[in-house]
Amino acid sequence: MRYTFSTSWTAKSRKIAKAIEFDHICLERIACVESNGTKTRRVIARIHTLGKVMQLGMQQKPFYVIELISEQFNRQSQQDQIKTIIHELMHIPHGFGGGFRHHKPYVNKKTVEKEFKKLLDTDFEF
Repeated sequence: MRYTFSTSWTAKSRKIAKAIEFDHICLERIACVESNGTKTRRVIARIHTLGKVMQLGMQQKPFYVIELISEQFNRQSQQDQIKTIIHELMHIPHGFGGGFRHHKPYVNKKTVEKEFKKLLDTDFEF
């Protein structure tokens, strides 16, 4: 598997988080990478973070990385790509402490659609 930092998706993710008022997210501490060469067929994206013990040992604050699985993500429409980013951002808890929010009841199609509609009501440009 090969990973590449994505300047454009990092900037878009930060703009999305700001536009939908995910104020608990420290925008400078999220980034996107694109991965190539995975065998997975079902996963479109996933979110990663340093565990608490690593944060403490490295004396670092939490940092979240959204991995975009290019074989799947790039096949999506632009709207679905934005929804995927929203989905991954929703996994970041309000404490921004390095943990994750679970799919049920926080991150699901209904909650993603609600945030996507909120995004459409802003002046966000696709």
